Amino acid sequence: MRLTRVFIMLCLLASLGFAEEGMFPMNELKRLDLRQAGFELSAEAIFNPDSVSLTTAIINIGGCTGSFISPQGLILTNHHCAFSAIQRASSAEYDYLREGFYAASHEKEFPARGFTVRITDSYVDVSQEILAAVAAAGDFSTRAKAKEKRGKELIAAAEKENPGKRVELSEMFPGKSYMLFIYTYLTDVRLVYAPPFGIGNFGGEEDNWVWPRHTGDFALMRAYVAPDGKPAEYAPGNVPYSPRVYLPIASRGAREGDLAFILGYPGRTYRHTSSHYLEYESRLRMPWIVEWYGHQIKTMEEMSRKDRTVALKLSSPIKGLANTWKNYQGKLLGIDRLDLVERKRLEEARLAEFITADSARQSRYGTVLPEIDAYYKEMSSRFESDKLMDALLRSSSLLSTAYTLYQSSTEMAKPDLERDSPYMERNLTRTRERLPLALADFYLPRERLFLGEIIEKIQALPAREQPAAIARLPKGKKLGKFLDEAFAGSKLMESAWAMQLFGKPAGELIGTGDPFLKLAAGLHPDLERQREFRRASGARLEKLMADYVEIKQAAAGRDFIPDANSTLRLTYGHIRGYAPRDAVWYAPFTTLNGILEKNRGEEPYNAPRALLEAGANSGASPYVNPDLGAVPVNLLYDMDTTGGNSGSPVLNQRGELIGLNFDRAFEATINDYAWSSSYSRSIGVDVRYILWILAEVSGAKGLLNELGVE
Repeated sequence: MRLTRVFIMLCLLASLGFAEEGMFPMNELKRLDLRQAGFELSAEAIFNPDSVSLTTAIINIGGCTGSFISPQGLILTNHHCAFSAIQRASSAEYDYLREGFYAASHEKEFPARGFTVRITDSYVDVSQEILAAVAAAGDFSTRAKAKEKRGKELIAAAEKENPGKRVELSEMFPGKSYMLFIYTYLTDVRLVYAPPFGIGNFGGEEDNWVWPRHTGDFALMRAYVAPDGKPAEYAPGNVPYSPRVYLPIASRGAREGDLAFILGYPGRTYRHTSSHYLEYESRLRMPWIVEWYGHQIKTMEEMSRKDRTVALKLSSPIKGLANTWKNYQGKLLGIDRLDLVERKRLEEARLAEFITADSARQSRYGTVLPEIDAYYKEMSSRFESDKLMDALLRSSSLLSTAYTLYQSSTEMAKPDLERDSPYMERNLTRTRERLPLALADFYLPRERLFLGEIIEKIQALPAREQPAAIARLPKGKKLGKFLDEAFAGSKLMESAWAMQLFGKPAGELIGTGDPFLKLAAGLHPDLERQREFRRASGARLEKLMADYVEIKQAAAGRDFIPDANSTLRLTYGHIRGYAPRDAVWYAPFTTLNGILEKNRGEEPYNAPRALLEAGANSGASPYVNPDLGAVPVNLLYDMDTTGGNSGSPVLNQRGELIGLNFDRAFEATINDYAWSSSYSRSIGVDVRYILWILAEVSGAKGLLNELGVE
């Protein structure tokens, strides 16, 4: 049995091939023979830091990807990416989340509070500058601080050289390579169109991460600027942004086997990590999150059932948690199914042999694997207390707001370059603006319950692991009384009151008598010690992983593509189905027929009447796929995507829009750690379905005219 398992594992390993090389940074496009792959675009046409190129139309929006699709700053992204904007605009009276939203004129578009648009202009390699600063430092804590300081200095210098731009430092390979990315930021973003919930979330959590899929997961937003064309905060007199490039729409869509590619901002992958990390994730962190998130979701769903106002407040937190909750379940199954930890161990055993085969390599890299092992053993010993402290602030918007305010008092007393990034002058406006957003969905029963549960869990830890501020709190029924009095005695849910406290001296904050500000002040020393430990241990791991990747590349005889890190990437492949199990084949398109088959008139399969009526008469639609004889809804492709790719445009060989990425198949939730063309599939909304919805269901003729589609 063991030999069989190892044989299967080795076969899978072989099938992965160059699996880590699926998400190409713009500086790596030269590796690709795009013409040979079937592109009709050159690498320069896709990305050119010195001129206008296709990537100019690709944006990061709210942690997702989006794209400009009209000369008037119209943005296409996912419904789930715009979800919080739709939710915050909704009320029991005007339930845009359930009924959908369409602004027939610019004047009727809603501000999307908290959303920004980020456009990549160019990048600069600053690896030498960062590494030189680190090399001169001593212990790991000093190394971390030196890296942070030098990074801030480089950002400040670059922003001075590029007025009106924002600059961010991105680590490409831990401890090895660093890039400064220069961005245009637009801060006035407005909601234009959202389909009804029964379209944008058709199938709900039952279908999430599942194929076949029939979800119209798209929304339209618009970027605005000041009348002089410069980025500006929201103002009624602002005008639509005029992008230098916007994507043309291929209204005929795509067919099975067609080349396709994606440009987007994938979040994080961990292809180059060690077996020790994967074991830590699969044994500790992900199971803990699955359990805790599952409990929160179930509780909030119960709270939502009888009151639509409560349901609207809790809809965004539920959706956010549920997506991660199911994703992590898929990852755990994938790690187990592929025996990924053992695969990594075998890989490292071969790596150890390679190291010991040469005395110079043994001297340079001989302790890397044992030290990584020691690091994760230490992290494992701290896991429970560290996780609970993280969850403590997240459990209550009042406590997290109080802590933000207390941090503002301590950080803003420091010189600018010594402050934590959120409290630097360049970021203060954004940090302040997040305060009312954090409080917007305050719901007392939820916060009271979850905060109490986390405090009780911390109180159950050994005394040495409890923060002093928590150890001093009463226990049992007395804790319940304390929390009741704390919520009753706090004014922090009044966002205007909270906002005016930002940056005030610590003594003044405590002097308000607010119980959450007092608790935040008490927690601050312990949370600062935790942060300092993480800073030093992060620097330690960074150095180890630099050596780990370096020797892996030497053993492989080639360089690797860096893991995704929310910077602009390209991936390409084909419209293609797959076989998830023996004797099962998934075709790469779903159609309106599937919606009619699934619909049962209640959530999560509750398509609106307008869609059902239009669907019954869709045979003559210009958006029918001739191969299928129906309007396509979703499409499947073998490209390499992860979180952050939500909202990425799916493009054909000419750079025309054929779909909108929004999910992965359940088997592909493992993509963050391993990718294979045999099972890794991503899911998008077919552009023909988007156009059909706008034309036949929503009657959004104005938008179709703006898109140049008849």
